[in-house]
Order: sequence, then C-alpha cells, then structure tokens
Amino acid sequence: QVQLVESGGGLVKAGGSLRLSCAVSGTIFSINAMRWYRQAPGEPRDLVAVITSGGSTNYADSVKGRFTISRDNAKNTLYLQMDSLKPEDTAVYYCNAVGRYEYWGQGTQVTVSS
Repeated sequence: QVQLVESGGGLVKAGGSLRLSCAVSGTIFSINAMRWYRQAPGEPRDLVAVITSGGSTNYADSVKGRFTISRDNAKNTLYLQMDSLKPEDTAVYYCNAVGRYEYWGQGTQVTVSS
C-alpha cells in the first residue's frame, strides 16, 4: 500500500507562485512513476506533470515552462512548483503514484484570482 497526502494549495493572484507537496509513505519501492493531475469543476481530471523513477519528466502543454515537477527521495516527497499562475490553473490538484497498483491523494485546492 502507498499513502499520498498533498499540501500547499491556496489562493493566489494571477502571476503568483505556489508549491504543492505530496508526502509519500508505505511500499515506496513499488512506485514506478509519480504524477500530478488537476480537475476543475465540471471538467475531467487532466494530467499535469509526470516524473519517472529514473527522473525523466514530462508536462502538459498548458503548463510547460511554468510548472516544475520534482522529488526529494530522502524526504519521500513529490513537489509541483507552479509559477506564473493563471486563473485557468484553478483546480483541485491530485498526487498520483503508479506501481503494482495506482494510488491517489485526497487533493488540494488551488485558486488563482485575476
């Protein structure tokens, strides 16, 4: 089992920054990749960024150049640094881990005001 707990969401003005964290516990060795997703009201849950066990990263076109996914293996924590935030980035952000099974955190709300 893997447990994921997100934090760091909040209200920020357009152009501002936030850093989301995802604390990982449990059978961490089983994780192959970790991802951030987001879901706006009435919209499907969309992939934002992914980082593999080898450290490769990939981003949705809408966040390239603004968001950075990273991890601290010593702290068992996944991060999403979000810069130059836009109102359209407003959503609930979810941490996701993929291994033998797929695991989700509870989500953290990010609201960007214009």
